Amino acid sequence: MAVTTGAPRIDLNSDVGESFGNWRIGDDGAILQTVSSANIACGFHAGDPLTIQATARIAAENDVAVGAHIGYRDLAGFGRRHLECSYDELAADVRYQLGALQAMAGAAGARIRYVKPHGALYHAMIGHETHSRAVIDTIASYDPELPVLLLPGSVALQHAADAGLRGVAEAFADRNYNPDGTLVSRREPDAVLHDTSQVVENMLRLAQDREIIARDGTRIPAEAESICVHGDTTGAVEMAQAVRAALEDGGVEIRSFVA
Repeated sequence: MAVTTGAPRIDLNSDVGESFGNWRIGDDGAILQTVSSANIACGFHAGDPLTIQATARIAAENDVAVGAHIGYRDLAGFGRRHLECSYDELAADVRYQLGALQAMAGAAGARIRYVKPHGALYHAMIGHETHSRAVIDTIASYDPELPVLLLPGSVALQHAADAGLRGVAEAFADRNYNPDGTLVSRREPDAVLHDTSQVVENMLRLAQDREIIARDGTRIPAEAESICVHGDTTGAVEMAQAVRAALEDGGVEIRSFVA
């Protein structure tokens, strides 16, 4: 797509590289032809070395920015269970994941451009001081040029600013919101949105009016530089394609926040 000078701009990201051994999750090849940033699992919540390397290669071939999708060490729970661990333990786990992805991405002709926490760790960083600081401090010491994707309102956004990191506010296309701006728990039946027309309407409102509609109808002010479509959501490829098409038709340029 040709760059539109002066056009509103937003990033589309997706969680990818989450297959593991014989388990296949999502259609990475298809979704990486649509999004502008790829959150690649680093082996702790999902992903294996071959999958990580192959996903990084596909991202590079499609000129998609590679991000490290770091999580708790929880393969059995897909990283969606909160783990009580010390600052030092979590910091070491984060550094391990960054190093693993950088090695595999380098072999695929790519490099880490940003970081996004996954699942329970992402939500813990909304208010968990110790885990938030462990993640942010480790990223800052590993590479202070790496931006971090976070939910608006997270204490981690302030921690990132304090550490000199760029915090990037994110919105979710396929998730329902509570009136306070947090995501509806996946334990709730309406946590994930499957109606593509509703998703498209919500994301157009986000890009054009800077607001999201919560599940009770509350209008939530939302300043986001990136929109996530989860790669493991049913119909994720079609949903991402529809969101991108609608945004571009509305005059919004799709480009990674690190481009």
